Amino acid sequence: MKKYLAEFIGTFWLVFGGCGSALLAAAFPEVGIGLVGVSLAFGLTVLTIAYSLGHISGAHLNPAVTIGLWAGGRIASKEVLPYVIFQVLGAVAAAGVLYIIVTGNGSSIGNFAANGYGEHSPGKYSMLAAIVTEFVMTFMFLIIILGSTDERAPKGFAGIAIGLALTLIHLVSIPVTNTSVNPARSISQAIFVGDWALSQLWLFILIPIAGAIVAGAVYKFLSSK
Repeated sequence: MKKYLAEFIGTFWLVFGGCGSALLAAAFPEVGIGLVGVSLAFGLTVLTIAYSLGHISGAHLNPAVTIGLWAGGRIASKEVLPYVIFQVLGAVAAAGVLYIIVTGNGSSIGNFAANGYGEHSPGKYSMLAAIVTEFVMTFMFLIIILGSTDERAPKGFAGIAIGLALTLIHLVSIPVTNTSVNPARSISQAIFVGDWALSQLWLFILIPIAGAIVAGAVYKFLSSK
């Protein structure tokens, strides 16, 4: 249960810090942090949790990561579902807190940093572009996670590599999908937006998981003796 609680807290922090930066600070008049700031915020949430709670649960913070680690032989099958459940619960809790804060000055939640494609893509990118982006980004994210946490990798640097990887992923893909690579993050925001966000949610659940599974299998092959 300690591992699962750590995943709840860690995923809460990821959604609260990452989506919170997008909702509260990205476009704040004159001094907003912009897309670079949001990208850094997502990376910093992973970096900080990796070094604070990673020794308890591994700091997956993401159902796709958990499933990718399972595909790579790093986690037992019996652990996958509890990890995913607590990650989603942590993300939804963070979205609930953000809802209270965002509406605290009378504002509407707008798109609530939800992920989307087509009309709901920040850059109006197509569904195909969204699928390719989410698959490739999640694939590379898992390759970096699996590689940096390999027993043969330099010790103590995995959190930095993973945090910077998530920053880079956001720098590239926010205009396409608002960047998911994390089904828990997508589910939490879509629940509060409803409507179009729920109808497009399938992509941000299935595609990151597919990318993660392929990455797990590929890295397992690359690292085999």
